Amino acid sequence: MKIAVNTRFLLTNQLEGMGKFTHEVMRHMVLQHPEHEFYFLFDRPYDPRYIYAPNVIPIVIYPPARHPFLFYIWFQVMVPRVLRQIKPDVFFSPDNMTSLRTSVTRVTALHDLAYLHFPEEKTYLDRRYYEYFVPRFARASDLLVTVSEFTRQDLIKNYGLSADKIKVVDSGVSDFFKPASFEQQVATRQKYCAGEMFFLFVGALQLRKNLPHIFRAFDAFKARTGSEVKLVIVGRPAWKAGAIMAAYEAMTYKTEVIFTGRIPDEEVRQLYGSAVAVVFASIFEGFGLPIIEAQKCDCPVITSTTSSMLEVAAGSALLVDPLSPEEICQAMLLLYHYPEKRDYYIRKGRENWPRYPWQRTSELVYQALLEAVQTNV
Repeated sequence: MKIAVNTRFLLTNQLEGMGKFTHEVMRHMVLQHPEHEFYFLFDRPYDPRYIYAPNVIPIVIYPPARHPFLFYIWFQVMVPRVLRQIKPDVFFSPDNMTSLRTSVTRVTALHDLAYLHFPEEKTYLDRRYYEYFVPRFARASDLLVTVSEFTRQDLIKNYGLSADKIKVVDSGVSDFFKPASFEQQVATRQKYCAGEMFFLFVGALQLRKNLPHIFRAFDAFKARTGSEVKLVIVGRPAWKAGAIMAAYEAMTYKTEVIFTGRIPDEEVRQLYGSAVAVVFASIFEGFGLPIIEAQKCDCPVITSTTSSMLEVAAGSALLVDPLSPEEICQAMLLLYHYPEKRDYYIRKGRENWPRYPWQRTSELVYQALLEAVQTNV
């Protein structure tokens, strides 16, 4: 079987949610199925580390697609041209977009409908592109896969899709993540926080990640404890991060907040393994990878009762109303003051993360590809 794959998010040292999904799903699939040919469609020069085996044929298709006009050219003009040349049995697109101008069987991963729930996070052109094209991508695809039951229900409700058309495959947690040794914890605290303890946030600096309320919760935590505990923020600024920075500037204890920007995964792993807890009190997620990444590093998690996070945590995290800085603060106080509570949520995390192996995710996606091809024979 010939499988064409949109791999434009396989970027050197820049794997985020969809990039991690693409990397782990395709790495496992390629190695598990040497009998198939995989055509990886990149939109810029690629990193050889992503050519996982001899059965991968890389193809670079220009232009690099990071703007609505270029999205259109890449997906609706250039990709169909390449698909006509290689004649694949199926085209898998793992990043919410696909081609409308091809007769090739299509399986598309739709991770969330954040653009509907938080339109202010998109530029005007991005928002108009998503509003017009994403529903059409969903209807044109022979099968959809998504990473949580929450997102599956969101797709059914907002797009009027048949439940049978959408398969839940979950995301996974990489073997790369593991607990830090005591020596590593000491070194990490020294590197980032002058040796002090810290709470950790990992994610893009987007409004739906709820950083203004996390900042207010941290201010309240500091006022009540008088401690030297810091707050470390790991992630790149996203569109309209101004409101987040305004909330930061309004903080009483803003000097106790450390912004790292984007850092290598090795550093993120050490921070997970050294934190008092991860504060992932987002308002909206399609899945919520930091929950299980932190848990695999023996770090307790504070997360939200909203969207997919309740489903992913499954009772293994301290749950809060993300719109209540007081609830977030109380969760931070609990894990700071009571080591036995922290140990409890570490144990619960150890029970939870094994539910999410990437090998299983990859196999479920592979089964969806087979089903789509067989249905169209």
